[in-house]
Amino acid sequence: MNKKEIAEIKKRFTKTKCSFTRLCGCYVDADKQKRMTLKEAFLGLPEEEMFKYIDIFRKTLSGSIGKTLLNMEFPTEQETKEDGTQVFLMKLLESKLTDDELLDAFYDKVIENYGYPENYFIILVHDAYDIPKITTDGIENFDASEYVYDYILCSICPVKLTKPGLCYNAETNHIQDRIRDWLVQPPELGFLFPAFNDRNMDIHSLLYYTKKTEELHEDFINDCIGGPAPMSFKTQKAVFQEIIEETVGDVVNYDTVCQIQENLTELIEEHKEEPQPFKLQKSDVKKLLQNSGIKEEKLENFEQVYEETAGEDAFFQAANLVEAKSVAVKTPDVTIKVSPQRMDLVQIQLVEGRRCIVIPMEDGVQINGMNVTMEGTNGTD
Repeated sequence: MNKKEIAEIKKRFTKTKCSFTRLCGCYVDADKQKRMTLKEAFLGLPEEEMFKYIDIFRKTLSGSIGKTLLNMEFPTEQETKEDGTQVFLMKLLESKLTDDELLDAFYDKVIENYGYPENYFIILVHDAYDIPKITTDGIENFDASEYVYDYILCSICPVKLTKPGLCYNAETNHIQDRIRDWLVQPPELGFLFPAFNDRNMDIHSLLYYTKKTEELHEDFINDCIGGPAPMSFKTQKAVFQEIIEETVGDVVNYDTVCQIQENLTELIEEHKEEPQPFKLQKSDVKKLLQNSGIKEEKLENFEQVYEETAGEDAFFQAANLVEAKSVAVKTPDVTIKVSPQRMDLVQIQLVEGRRCIVIPMEDGVQINGMNVTMEGTNGTD
């Protein structure tokens, strides 16, 4: 799914637009015991409860594609074997969350594979979205709708005890100890099934959400979705760097690293209008290294290095390989941060026989927020 498709589903998550048919849930304690289950007609909930659930659903579709939101395809075997994860989710979808046996089986799968050590709340909601046609001038035409997007959204939320404190009791007009409650927190993970690709149902894919980008919950992905788990965005950066180091065979030249960063930034800019984030596959990475000055003899074993380090079909999201705000140049005692677009300002030069990092300094120099002048400083007039 791309940003527009996610936004189209997410904008329905309001009291006036939502058409959720059924809400189901299971409250699990720290001992992995089911403490409570619920089954409700969503639109029959009290208004305040409805708003709280809608906030949770919106958060389950929040963040950046490739970081908190991951497009995942089911392996073929999960769609063909009787106990495949995609087959199971299709049964859950087709039941519209009315089959208690399927719901219990889903809760059991989550409890077995979600390694959260405290209390949490599993929430499932079903919806049927009558997809409007989009006219040439971008207007939604609900009268011309041809397809229905039938989907379930799962949110898994920690439940934590509120902090102790004092509160005001209006009935007694007194300050007293506050009663501590178990409060449902924003979701830690969840998924939308099936995916809404090309503005229609794609039963071969789903959209996965994780609040913490480095905690993908691999066991949950492998056993509840069918895995394998994709690389997190930080892992992508680490693996990409390892490929470069293994390809070059020694410490990478400073100018080469700067050129790679500059070329990546240009690629991201060139593809920024595309609906999906730009991805680099094996051939793209090799071309990037060639264009960044790495010699052909260094690239002779590139394919082998790539496949052994990342996997033959692995890809990298370009935006995950560069820092959007600043690039850090570090020595053991000094860290310099510079905009990715102005890496040219940081140069390596020999000064009095010593290799130094040199940065042009004009007006507007500050130290700890204080404006300073360079007049009278060593090396200036």
